[in-house]
Amino acid sequence: VGDIVGSPGRETLKTFLEKKGKEYDFIIVNGENAAAGFGLTAKLADQLQEWGCDVITSGNHIWDKKELYEYLDRSDRVLRPANYPDENTPGKGYTIVKDRKGNKIGVVSIQGRVFMAPIDCPFKKAKEIIKEIRKETKFIIVDFHAEATSEKLAMAYFLDGKVSAVFGTHTHVQTADEVILPKGTGNITDLGMTGPQISILGRENNAIIKKFITGMPQKFEIANGKGQFCGCIFDIDEQSGLCTDIERIFIREK
Repeated sequence: VGDIVGSPGRETLKTFLEKKGKEYDFIIVNGENAAAGFGLTAKLADQLQEWGCDVITSGNHIWDKKELYEYLDRSDRVLRPANYPDENTPGKGYTIVKDRKGNKIGVVSIQGRVFMAPIDCPFKKAKEIIKEIRKETKFIIVDFHAEATSEKLAMAYFLDGKVSAVFGTHTHVQTADEVILPKGTGNITDLGMTGPQISILGRENNAIIKKFITGMPQKFEIANGKGQFCGCIFDIDEQSGLCTDIERIFIREK
């Protein structure tokens, strides 16, 4: 499920999971904007898991709420990007947990560097982590939280055949390029945003427009109104661990 933005995103997610959640063996959500659009709290992390989210991935906003740092250290279901330097960095960047059928699922959270913070190389870190995960399971899902579509596609092809699926997050605009790559990895460049549909990336429109026109700082409030749900379904073959079908989801509340 694509980036959850504020209370509109949380409520839209909850409604979807109440109706459809039991249809899926494993649910991953990007929750780094769940707390009023900036970061995630321990309370909200627990709430998302109570609703049926198996793993919560993140990105650069995972550090916005310092109260979460201790929680990250003790959780195996809430991830920070794996390629932040390990020394004195809270939390972990990947995990292995079981789905509803008892299969071990490896989930990796990784962050890009183009137009973003200059952290460790995401390609080298992903390769290193996936080598470790494959010692336990062939089912591996990667959330690549990045700005540039070229970097996201490069990661997808870099990992093609080595993981079950790669999905992009961060830009909040869903891409219509869902595909199974030549070696069997499912990919979509960006899942999109689960949040207020009449908005600019989840924020109230007028302040964003004023920022572009004037160049002056503005306070970006979360937009209100009807929600939208964005995500993607990956069907994974239990023998090969590769993707056999992919379906993009984009639901706008009426």
